[in-house]
Amino acid sequence: KLFQSPFRAGIKVDAYQLEPLRKALKLPRVTLFIADDVGLGKTIEAGLIARELILRRKVRDMVVICPPSMIQQWKDEMEQRFGLTFEVYDRPFVARMRQERGYGVNPWTTHSRFIISNRLITDEAYAAPLRDWLGEMRPGSLLILDEAHHAAPSSGSKYAIDSKITKAVRELAARFEHRLFLSATPHNGHSNSFSALLEILDPQRFCRGVKVLKPALEAVMVRRLKEDLRGL
Repeated sequence: KLFQSPFRAGIKVDAYQLEPLRKALKLPRVTLFIADDVGLGKTIEAGLIARELILRRKVRDMVVICPPSMIQQWKDEMEQRFGLTFEVYDRPFVARMRQERGYGVNPWTTHSRFIISNRLITDEAYAAPLRDWLGEMRPGSLLILDEAHHAAPSSGSKYAIDSKITKAVRELAARFEHRLFLSATPHNGHSNSFSALLEILDPQRFCRGVKVLKPALEAVMVRRLKEDLRGL
């Protein structure tokens, strides 16, 4: 119950931003959905959890999957605020690694922390080497999925056809020991779509097409609105 990461961060941490960290550390394996309102600092909360897990030697490898427009922001914030250096996994990075280490190298094996666009994970040229690196399940690995609602099936039908991103995230998420989902809009109005997203996060607690029970949801989700915090 003693936190270290707030004292290793180059920021002023607000009290409410410690709640996701407290909740994450109560879980045997981190499977947490941070669904705070826009502007409340979900990136900071994710960084606190990531730094704490590293300090406790629970995590060695990290992959951040986010929209292309957020890549540079993630890289800058993790480096400046938490001292965590990430490699941006894209075409130039792959070309550079092959030039330096040989064409046969798997670029995912060259570093331990990566940021990749959620568009590239639908491309087998990028996803297949990542699956090879992760294996069936990579101990000490953490997946941070930003704008996680993009991975939810868009239709409310129980047997809706998954999008390419949904399929790619489902295939990859199961191979990480720890998972951290971030989204200000976690629910698109379709309960089956929401349960499918939660199943990707934690298949032990949730099942697609089955009603999400409040006690199970409260164990893995942090959701605060700006109005809630103004009241405090």
